Amino acid sequence: MADLPEALALDRREGLPEALTVLLAEHPRAGWADDPGFAGLVQFWMERHAMFRELSGMLTGEARAAEAGRLDPARFAARLSRFGGLFVQELHGHHLIEDHQYFPVLTRLEPRLERGFALLDADHHALDPWLARLAERANAAIGAARADRGLGDAAGPLAEDLGAFAGLLERHLTDEEDLVVPVLLRHKGAGLG
Repeated sequence: MADLPEALALDRREGLPEALTVLLAEHPRAGWADDPGFAGLVQFWMERHAMFRELSGMLTGEARAAEAGRLDPARFAARLSRFGGLFVQELHGHHLIEDHQYFPVLTRLEPRLERGFALLDADHHALDPWLARLAERANAAIGAARADRGLGDAAGPLAEDLGAFAGLLERHLTDEEDLVVPVLLRHKGAGLG
């Protein structure tokens, strides 16, 4: 999104602007799980986000342990291949369905929040190069582990990138929840589930 103010860019943002959190005031985070509209799509959405957070933390921790020589290289390579692939592919798929299905419907329901959905879409585009880089770093670490040489040297950059990505991902997921969940609760899932 070319006209995105620099302060709203994913790597500089500290939360959503107040104009985009009007529904969050009506549906505060503390009451989401008790809302009758939580079961179904909202709960599924939150579980997906929890999975992304968990995978991000696990992958970062294991890459740091591999860098320090505390993991069996073959086990590390197998887990990184499985869970790293899952992480990247599921995030891509999650973003695609949001950009092409959910966000357009939610924008029609709450046109005043259009800027917020455009912001989240821009986040997805900002995260794409990171996902490609993580895949490259993971493949290098897997190759080093399988060749049984230089795993620490390959795992270090992967751990560093995963750590940096985790902060961006957390900012995006939190902002997305603060924008999307109140809309879904207000509109009883909007027929999206």
